[in-house]
Amino acid sequence: MAAPSSNTCGVMEQSIRERVPPLLTDLYQFTMAYAYWRAGRHQEPAVFELFFRDNPFGGGFSLFAGLHDCLLFMRSFRFTDEDVEFLRSVLPPTTDPAFFQFLRGLDCSGVTLRSVSEGTVVFARVPLMEVAGPLAVVQLLETSLLCLVNYASLVCSNAARFRLAAGPRRKLLEMGLRRAQGPDGGLTASRYTHIGGFDLTSNVQAGFLFGVPVAGTMAHSYVTSFTSLEEVRPQTLAAVNRDPNPVDLISLTKGWLSRVCELLGAEPGKIREGELASFLSYAIAYPQNFLPVIDSYSVGCSGLLNFCAVALALCELGYRPVGIRLDSGDLCRQSVEVRRVFRLCSEHFSVSAFDSLIIVGTNNITEQSMAELNKKENEIDAVGVGTHLVTCTQQPSLGCVYKLVEVRGSPRMKISEDPQKSTVPGRKAVYRLLDAEGHPFLDLVCLSVEPPPEAGASLSCHPLGCDNSCVSVVPAQVTCLRLEVFTKGQVTHPLCSAAETRAKVQSSLQTLHPRHKRLQEPDSYTVALSEKLHNLVTEIGKGSSNNSNFLLAN
Repeated sequence: MAAPSSNTCGVMEQSIRERVPPLLTDLYQFTMAYAYWRAGRHQEPAVFELFFRDNPFGGGFSLFAGLHDCLLFMRSFRFTDEDVEFLRSVLPPTTDPAFFQFLRGLDCSGVTLRSVSEGTVVFARVPLMEVAGPLAVVQLLETSLLCLVNYASLVCSNAARFRLAAGPRRKLLEMGLRRAQGPDGGLTASRYTHIGGFDLTSNVQAGFLFGVPVAGTMAHSYVTSFTSLEEVRPQTLAAVNRDPNPVDLISLTKGWLSRVCELLGAEPGKIREGELASFLSYAIAYPQNFLPVIDSYSVGCSGLLNFCAVALALCELGYRPVGIRLDSGDLCRQSVEVRRVFRLCSEHFSVSAFDSLIIVGTNNITEQSMAELNKKENEIDAVGVGTHLVTCTQQPSLGCVYKLVEVRGSPRMKISEDPQKSTVPGRKAVYRLLDAEGHPFLDLVCLSVEPPPEAGASLSCHPLGCDNSCVSVVPAQVTCLRLEVFTKGQVTHPLCSAAETRAKVQSSLQTLHPRHKRLQEPDSYTVALSEKLHNLVTEIGKGSSNNSNFLLAN
């Protein structure tokens, strides 16, 4: 699929400006920017890094997402007069008025962004984005960039886990808009779950903005709104062969219903007339897209019988019904029975279209219940997932952070009593090392001035989280993980469509060794520092300890 058209990009960029204006940030970003400005430090060259500390959902990997929106946000980053006037009202009255003039002229023309490609499999502690530029500007970008990356990467990773649990065969439908954390959460979820491996969304706006395929038919409310066949209007449907005389679909369906009941030994008295009316009305409106929900009352006693009767009538008129949806009860058991009836109808009535009917399951699906589908006998072709997908119930936040690593060419490091919260100083390059089979086995974080590792050459490094241990490895292949995607106010790397990024996700996941992408108890992936970077961390740590009493010493 080609990259987004200029019109699509324009709509998306407008959407970003509306959803993520420069004021969508924390107040302390402006107070820090003002303090930098007052001290004359606002133009000092600085470098920040964005990363997360732990792989989500207890898994072995994450997916990096949100870069596309970050680039559009940075390209349009500037304050309006209205923005500045509001800031004037919330910052202390002693704020120098010239600072507001400074903000009015601010943009990202001096910012450079180096980033991992969107859709790439990534791991904890690896610097995903490097944001370099004037100190005040790159400070102001922090909250917005974190907001754009955190949830996008989390929900994309969640979708990938659902896809791994489902396997490659089943179609997956995202249908979580009504359960999402607000309209923007729902829209973001629809886009990034598609990128993470879902095939379809129920969210129409996501289809409009991002080109995600949309799907949907009817809810239980539609079925229960009917009580009688008298409510079916119109009652006729023209055959596919364009016979000028429309057929009375109610009479045709009643005839098929009698034959189906006889075939299955069903009791006609238990069939819900209102349900049949709803199916007929919908079939007349959408004869080529007939896929009703059949468990509003009883699947076996009413819903399945009504569906078969209407579907057989449609087939007689030359149409191809699509299938059914199950939304309650034991989906596996019911799907097996439904498929048995479809095959019986196909054979008994010689209607081959019944062999290709699909069965959709939707019933509060979790990652665990998705995985269990593969362990039980079932005939489910497609699964719709809502709440547990878009709300990421297993883990509500990825926990990305944005940390300063260099100012004026000098490394900066946060040293914490909690080792997990200490940062790695200096401007860096990140390389992925692959084994002879093409599987990644180690991500190496180096200082940017170091020469890149070479395939086939031994190198020593220090795995994070392993104290001071040193290991030697020999990569069969080496790839550079980050590339420059934004500089001088312009996006310098082609923007990818959702479909292209989705393909990137699948390609990246396929290279990952099965032991790292197991959903339960995966092997830990190694992220390591080069010798030089490890020595820098040690040196700065010792220096900080030696200088801790500088006030007393002076």
